[in-house]
Amino acid sequence: MNLYATKKTASEGMLDIALFLANITHMKTVIEQGAGYRYYVAVLVLISFSLALQIVAGILIIIIARRDINEEANQKRMDSLNNTITIIIFLIFVTNIFITVFGMERTGLFARMHY
Repeated sequence: MNLYATKKTASEGMLDIALFLANITHMKTVIEQGAGYRYYVAVLVLISFSLALQIVAGILIIIIARRDINEEANQKRMDSLNNTITIIIFLIFVTNIFITVFGMERTGLFARMHY
């Protein structure tokens, strides 16, 4: 059981790192577009919020990974930490949906393809 929990936690951590790097890249792209971009501030705030949540989730994942699940004293605390991480990851998910919606800049390429 402890091996499964360790592998699951490591997988969550790797996915969190991948999303973190994707958000950093997105932030770099938005900054390069400059303040003239219509949703510049909104997207930067959303990406910053997502990155902060990812850092918190990463720290909690490390805390859970270092605990022994077989100790009965740790199980209740680890269960609440796991629930907290689930809520944080859901908030990251919703935030990244908004980042995607506001992050779409109309380039006009599609319109030019049909004329």
